Amino acid sequence: MKIKVGISSCLLGNEVRFDGGHKHSHLCTDTLSRYFQFVPECPEVSSGMSIPRRPIRLIGDIHEPKVVAVHDNSLDYTDQLKTFSQNKAQLLDDLCGYIFMQKSPSCGVFRVKVFQESGHPAADPGRGVYARAVMAANPLLPVEESGRLEDAVLRESFVTRVFAYHNWQQLKKKELSYKAILEFHASYKYCLMARAPTHYVELGRLLSDAGQHTINDLAERYFSLLMENLSILATRKTHTNVLMHLQGYLKKVLSAKEKQELASIIEQYRTHQVPLIVPITLLKHHFNNHPDPYIAKQAYLQPYPDDLSLRNAI
Repeated sequence: MKIKVGISSCLLGNEVRFDGGHKHSHLCTDTLSRYFQFVPECPEVSSGMSIPRRPIRLIGDIHEPKVVAVHDNSLDYTDQLKTFSQNKAQLLDDLCGYIFMQKSPSCGVFRVKVFQESGHPAADPGRGVYARAVMAANPLLPVEESGRLEDAVLRESFVTRVFAYHNWQQLKKKELSYKAILEFHASYKYCLMARAPTHYVELGRLLSDAGQHTINDLAERYFSLLMENLSILATRKTHTNVLMHLQGYLKKVLSAKEKQELASIIEQYRTHQVPLIVPITLLKHHFNNHPDPYIAKQAYLQPYPDDLSLRNAI
């Protein structure tokens, strides 16, 4: 079963933009679509705007901007776009992620211009009306912009979060228990350590006091901290720390030559000579030959399918 992920409709090649064009993302349609079932939306069209149409922009308060036609502030689309966005955002609880069109006054997340009376954009960037509504209604949902997904580190981080979000939702469909949450946490130990070891400790403290919370309260607190942690970008330093921890599980079963080779490959990764996939592949090879039941449950070695090739470039 593919994972449901929302997406700006134009990124699938749908001709819904103001000029009747699209912003086809081949990364989405050719690669991510192998595992993501995309749920497209163009909030501008769905809220009643035509194709083609006058381009729109945001003006005024960066947190509560108006939506008007470019060069004609009298054409105000604020109410219709906000109403649609807020209503739609409440209906997305079956999604495990969202990919938005960057810089869009409806869908942009990070660098959306909000114009002031001077005619210049505000110093601080705003956020698209629809993207803001989706993120407010679904604050833990992994989101990213199409342009930022061209960055290998951001792409790997987003996909990791989508799969983690999906795995948690699958767990919730079963009867949640303290044991199930502890086992889930154990499986994500090294994914979490690769982001921020101190946050991993904080999650551990929460679970050590599990009996003091109702199961639903514990699950809500845990998942919130989990997604916050996974949103932190891993670095070569933190990945190297995890690789060395995993190496320790093999010290009693590898020959001296194999230990030396593995240590050398990890050092080559640390010093930017090889991508992460190289030490990961070697570790998986050794664990296939010398199975460890604890390591076999670790999401870190395969947080998503290998053929997405996300670790080939980080």
